[in-house]
Amino acid sequence: MDQKVLILNQDFTALALCSIQKAFVLLYLEKAELVHKSESAILRTISKIYPAPSIIRLQRYVHVPYKGISLSRHNVMKRDQYQCLYCGSTKNLTLDHLVPKSRGGNSSWTNLATACMRCNTKKGDRTPEEAGLTLKQKPKKPSLTAFLAAHAGNFDQNWEVYLRVKEK
Repeated sequence: MDQKVLILNQDFTALALCSIQKAFVLLYLEKAELVHKSESAILRTISKIYPAPSIIRLQRYVHVPYKGISLSRHNVMKRDQYQCLYCGSTKNLTLDHLVPKSRGGNSSWTNLATACMRCNTKKGDRTPEEAGLTLKQKPKKPSLTAFLAAHAGNFDQNWEVYLRVKEK
């Protein structure tokens, strides 16, 4: 059971993804309600069969002070789909500061890119333009809903309304 379940806040805004098992526990403890059941999975116990959740809504509103994706090595690589933004390689990946730190570049979503060791070494302490490298896409800060949709694995079409996306 690799499927994920979309967790909605009480006001129907997307909060996170969780496993079917975690969602079932929240439903069983009446901390959440079933909004939509999965059409491809069921949960079985010794004596009962339950519909597997696809979308659940929390019974109480959860105040989230920061609605966004935290800046981390893992999340930058996830955003860049674990590919070098210069050559497309998926081997020996590292992070590259587009404007080098030695030149005042900061660690931000728009200044960090996934790069393979070869391209990062070639770039060195220069900007991509100075090193003769071109980015396949310009790095940007992902939105929470787009990040959830892009990395959900098996994307349930019923999530579209809550994530405001057309396709994965």
